[in-house]
Amino acid sequence: MIDSELVQQVLNGNNNAFRFLVSKYQGLVVHVVGRMVQQQDELEDICQEVFIKVYKTLNRFRGDSKLSTWIAKIAYNTAITHLRKQKRRGEVSYSEQPTLIDTQSDLGLNQEKMEKEEAQKYLLKLIETLPVNYRTVLTLFHLEEFSYKEIEEITGMPEGTIKSYLSRARKILKGKIEKVARLEQTNIFADYA
Repeated sequence: MIDSELVQQVLNGNNNAFRFLVSKYQGLVVHVVGRMVQQQDELEDICQEVFIKVYKTLNRFRGDSKLSTWIAKIAYNTAITHLRKQKRRGEVSYSEQPTLIDTQSDLGLNQEKMEKEEAQKYLLKLIETLPVNYRTVLTLFHLEEFSYKEIEEITGMPEGTIKSYLSRARKILKGKIEKVARLEQTNIFADYA
């Protein structure tokens, strides 16, 4: 079902269509909100809040942008509002160090696949250590594959700022990865000394 039909079905009161909409865009919402909010219980609450807002305001969706862009914008704004409320209450805290990845694995996975999965998990943990705007833009651009224009619609940031944040985020990640690689290399050589 294409998005315009889906929207019309929801507006006509079809509850199954709304369930379908939620399942279709749930991953997107979790990705957008999850890059800004780290606590699992808060993440779930905010995602629910996003879909309540989508349901209540779907009649305002004009189709000027893709439905995914419109929903991502609601998710972004809802998460930002949540973070601002937390900041006012003094509850915001971000860990600067990513947690170590559990190297235990299922027996059926081969070594190369395991290493690739661990590298992906570690990269996601590194992304979580970035400032909120950097990780949000990085997630929207690289993981959700939104264009600069779509990210501008979602976040309200000018395209130049988006490009700047992407560039800075990549440099920070590159520096952190190189630092880890140097430490690992030093440890390998220390084992043979």
